[in-house]
Amino acid sequence: MSRIIRCGLTQTHHDLDGNEPVRKHRDAAIEKHLKLIEEAANKDVKILCFQEVFNGPYFCAEQEKKWYDLAEPVPDGPTVKLMQEQAKKHKMVLVVPLYEEAITGVYFNTAAVIDADGKYLGKYRKTHIPHVGTKDGYGFWEKFYFKPGNSDWPVFETAYAKIGVYICYDRHFPECARMLGLKGAEILFNPSATVAGTSEYLWKLEQPAQAVANVLFVGANNRIGYESPWNMGEFYGQSYFCNPKGELIAEGSRDKDELVIGDLDLDMIKEIRNNWQFYRDRRPEMYYVDEVE
Repeated sequence: MSRIIRCGLTQTHHDLDGNEPVRKHRDAAIEKHLKLIEEAANKDVKILCFQEVFNGPYFCAEQEKKWYDLAEPVPDGPTVKLMQEQAKKHKMVLVVPLYEEAITGVYFNTAAVIDADGKYLGKYRKTHIPHVGTKDGYGFWEKFYFKPGNSDWPVFETAYAKIGVYICYDRHFPECARMLGLKGAEILFNPSATVAGTSEYLWKLEQPAQAVANVLFVGANNRIGYESPWNMGEFYGQSYFCNPKGELIAEGSRDKDELVIGDLDLDMIKEIRNNWQFYRDRRPEMYYVDEVE
């Protein structure tokens, strides 16, 4: 009997203008995602991943201290507590990317993982932090907001599957997927916020290749539309699941708020690994090079 797990990804437009109060942003994002959780439950989704920093706009387009107020403790803040209730209610694993306050003045780009019984399993903090501007002064100013994480690549054994998380820019570093694969992950989730004109040509290239190289499933999601007042570029959606052969098995639109759902046959992992022995034939002792000075 195949071990098929139905998984979901959210891709949404953040509707409020960035000049609105921070609390209003959080409340609007949570309200929208509560509806998506309900929809996912009605469609029998077992594991659901939200988009990067789901509880607000992509505020890293500017460098503005007011957005520090969006951060909250993980797991003791109100958003994770609420999502624990939702996970338990629907018997659904939730991957909840949000802005974390570790202590006052120390913030991370974090994803909390909650099991289907509502238990908080742990968190992943984004490892690689981009910091690059555009010609109009906007950009991905993430070092202003986030301290680099040192989560040591946790793999979470949930009620339905072993999952790993890496966030947005992490996907450009193949070591991330490899570390999670070596630690036993069956599904990798990559919540993202990325715009056309930068990484779009890589969107459906990098992660299917990593699914093949590491023989596992990948779920990658992205926002949609433009976010004012910055309008730094179009978040182009196209969230997807791909299998260990690199095939897209579910894909979202470019410009529609939606729940992207894929049925992942986890038995494929063993079948393919028994044919392609990438893990057996690795030679890690041969890969070391000195860092560039």
